[in-house]
Amino acid sequence: MTTATSAVATRLEGLRTKLAEKSVDGILISEPSNRRYLSGFVGTAGHLIISRDHAVLATDFRYTEQASRQAPDYRVERTKAGLDWLPKLAPELGIRTLAFEADNVTVSLYNRIKDAMQEARGAGVEVQLVPTSGIGLELRSVKDAPELALMQKAVDIADDAFDEISQKIIPGMTEAEIAWQIELAARARGAESLSFETIVGAGANGALPHHRAADRIVNAGEPIVIDMGARYQGYCSDLTRTIFLGKPDDEFKRVYDIVLGAQLTAIETVATGMTGAECDNLARAVIEQAGEGEAFGHSLGHGVGLDVHESPSVGATAKNVLADGMVFTIEPGIYLSGWGGVRIEDIVVLENGRARVLSKARKFVP
Repeated sequence: MTTATSAVATRLEGLRTKLAEKSVDGILISEPSNRRYLSGFVGTAGHLIISRDHAVLATDFRYTEQASRQAPDYRVERTKAGLDWLPKLAPELGIRTLAFEADNVTVSLYNRIKDAMQEARGAGVEVQLVPTSGIGLELRSVKDAPELALMQKAVDIADDAFDEISQKIIPGMTEAEIAWQIELAARARGAESLSFETIVGAGANGALPHHRAADRIVNAGEPIVIDMGARYQGYCSDLTRTIFLGKPDDEFKRVYDIVLGAQLTAIETVATGMTGAECDNLARAVIEQAGEGEAFGHSLGHGVGLDVHESPSVGATAKNVLADGMVFTIEPGIYLSGWGGVRIEDIVVLENGRARVLSKARKFVP
């Protein structure tokens, strides 16, 4: 059994434990990242139906051979149209209560599932549909060893790309040009894509946390916020650095020192067993004490994995408890309208109760 297959088997075991806790016989997986996580299948069409004893991957002709190779833990069911396979398969697997991913299922898809179950009822088999929320995300929030290895590679790609391109930024370049050079550098290092569209906010644009890189020219004597990430074999990284072209002025030094102090405080003091809100407050308190609390308007961080934003939540109202194996960002920021912003972001993993930083890209030193 390969390592990947062993990981899938362990993940299926964890899912089945949750199904037992919810007293359901099986679950229909439709969310793409959950499908990949639970099977290893990377195709763009298909459903998983998992019971206490069986795992089936239903997909069409385009993907059946790929599914057989990538998901050896699954029986591959070739489909013809829509959910034509579901009325027969669910009863065959002994499923009488079928959970579905309510966070992902649209009204249209729900109606198609319901209609399929009506067909089963017409054949004398009653299957009850049970909405569930967050099962896949809960499982994915704790990363296993194969996932951490892929995430570290994604992090390394982004780190190296940033370190290269940040040294080449000069006045007269545009935000869009910088973003493009970062993408080229990441691709050259093996990224299959970016985690998201690279953010480059120069000068006053840095006060917009999700500014889209545009044709705005960067000038000497201003800060530049760069938020980027690389995707490697499905897994994402997320990195933010703020640099300054030329000799930093006193205001930049002041803001940067506050943000860096807030970030380092959170990294050094976050601990397993804290809630996401308690972690958020570690950094937020530093920024508030410096008189800039109103300028830090977003959460401290978020989980990262197959999606660039996933569990756990790390924000002022996050009640989830942080556990060893969870991977998330720590990214405080201060944003001052008309001046610009400073954000510093690293990815950490909780191990033995403390945070280990995965990001290694150089940080600007005022």
